[in-house]
Amino acid sequence: MFDAIAAALRGARRIAVASHLRPDADALGSTIAAALWLRSEGKDVTAWNEDGMPKKFRYLPGSDLISAPPADPREFDVFLALDVSVKKRLGTVNDAIAPGALWINIDHHVSNESFGEINYVDATSPATGQILFEFFRHVGIGITQDIATNLFAAISTDTGSFQYRGTDERTFDAGSALVSAGVDVADLSRAMYDSQPRRRFELLRFALNRVEFHCDDRIATFSLTLADAARMGVLPEDNEGIIDHLRSIDGVLSAVFFEELTEGKVRVSARSKDPALDVCKVCQAFKGGGHPMASGARVRGTLENVKKEFLKVLSDEIRQRD
Repeated sequence: MFDAIAAALRGARRIAVASHLRPDADALGSTIAAALWLRSEGKDVTAWNEDGMPKKFRYLPGSDLISAPPADPREFDVFLALDVSVKKRLGTVNDAIAPGALWINIDHHVSNESFGEINYVDATSPATGQILFEFFRHVGIGITQDIATNLFAAISTDTGSFQYRGTDERTFDAGSALVSAGVDVADLSRAMYDSQPRRRFELLRFALNRVEFHCDDRIATFSLTLADAARMGVLPEDNEGIIDHLRSIDGVLSAVFFEELTEGKVRVSARSKDPALDVCKVCQAFKGGGHPMASGARVRGTLENVKKEFLKVLSDEIRQRD
């Protein structure tokens, strides 16, 4: 399959690359790494994300390549979707791709719907960045320092600094090779983990003061209203990682973050600490998805109603294990 993807990309002239809305470092790092390689091949490359390039991730070399999609559709020979499990997660990027492009879908989510004409989905890989590394190695692509830095950031963040389930010898092999290609681990780690803005710290303090426990203290939750987010001046990118503090509590099997959105929707992020508890299954009941131990959904309804309904399904799933 890697050979078919390489042939399609190398045979194209105009290529668009994009990842999911509300991007993380895996989504953006993979997008930039792919765009940098394709540009080195002489391709006319466009890199998009519905949210543009969040300031939080500006440390990624080549971050200026990513922009928000235009309102009118553009024509491409190939569209490469990275780290996207379902088409709707591309957001407004969907409307910016004119009919006629060949869709290639590379992802690692078990809930991927194989929406591309060429699909490479490896649910055993802990990050899309790892799949791209293996793709580059397979087809003999030289990995520059900038490409390596983006791929390392993608892998490091999506594995929880090489801690999460699914991290194996393939992952460490990729990390070692990327360091050999020039990644400055200390500087990159400082940018990724030790450079948070003050407003994010205030959000964390707010969250920890409002944690709620459910299902005999086996579920920890935090809710954020639009009003509270506006009052603190936090950005959507500031929410990333808050949920991990809840999951770290001894005795908690699952942590859930409920975020009120505009247009009457609630963003649900769920994490599991027990491999026997599949939060992807729970999120799929709400038309979401992801990984067995890290999933999410966007649900129409009020924050309180969505919270009540989601916790009922999650609690039932936990009690079935008893």
